[in-house]
Amino acid sequence: MEEAGLRTELDLTRPSPQPLSPGGRGAFEVDDEGVVSPGLWLPVYTLALRELVRFFRQRTRVVGALGQPIIFWVLFGAGLHGSFSGPAGMSYQEYFFPGVAVMIVMFTAIYSTISIIEDRRDGFLQGVLVAPIPRVSLVLGKVCGGTILAVLQAVVFLTVGPLLSLVGLSPPLETGLTWQNAVAVIGFLALIGFSLTALGYLIAWPMDSTHGFHAIMSVFLMPMWLLSGSFFPAGDSGWLSWVIRLNPLTYGVAGLRRIMTTDAAAVAGLPSLSVCLSVTILAAMAYMTIAIWMTNRPAVHNAR
Repeated sequence: MEEAGLRTELDLTRPSPQPLSPGGRGAFEVDDEGVVSPGLWLPVYTLALRELVRFFRQRTRVVGALGQPIIFWVLFGAGLHGSFSGPAGMSYQEYFFPGVAVMIVMFTAIYSTISIIEDRRDGFLQGVLVAPIPRVSLVLGKVCGGTILAVLQAVVFLTVGPLLSLVGLSPPLETGLTWQNAVAVIGFLALIGFSLTALGYLIAWPMDSTHGFHAIMSVFLMPMWLLSGSFFPAGDSGWLSWVIRLNPLTYGVAGLRRIMTTDAAAVAGLPSLSVCLSVTILAAMAYMTIAIWMTNRPAVHNAR
């Protein structure tokens, strides 16, 4: 009897689910054992917002993620301007422009996932793992936060980059970016960013050290970008052209070029937009599936 009375008292003191807004759908869920859970999307929103706040509080990360690709674009554009023969008379700055946008997406998306290693070291990740939320919320929150950051910075570059010609840092450009295709460009950048952030997540998840992550960045991720058609066209370079074709990021860059380029001759040798979209979506799904599987897998590493 005393045990039943104690259980009743505990049940009465259990917090009841609270709605997000008056008359709205409940923000919390209660499972069969009576455990209150915030559901799937509230943790996703909270973790994504946390990534945004952390990023913009660290101004050096903002400058570094945007500044380095712009410097690359200006210096390589000036150095290779006279020796590059682009398709349909395209200058090297015009050819390199979509590639730099993808580079910014990659740098921001990949480096945002370093927070997984930092959160594990600080103990925050352990708190999230033992919380009554689906672990897929952790993956989606981190990936969505990194994707938003990546797209924001890429859009800043696409807007500011052509203005560098006003101060003599680049020649006048025909970027192909218009109000008509702006939504398609942002949407495709978001898809690329989602794919790359998921890739960064599954690379960062098993790591304990940021030094190891930077090593992977140098050995694997930078060549992945260089061999995507961002820096130079594939052409007929033998085995290297096959490596470029097998690189999933190649289709992200090619799709962005097709959207931004109005001259059909300039993109004649590229895969069709439907192929680029399909490969990028499949890559994002594969990366996300592996990331969710790794997060759900019981491991001693998670408890550290």
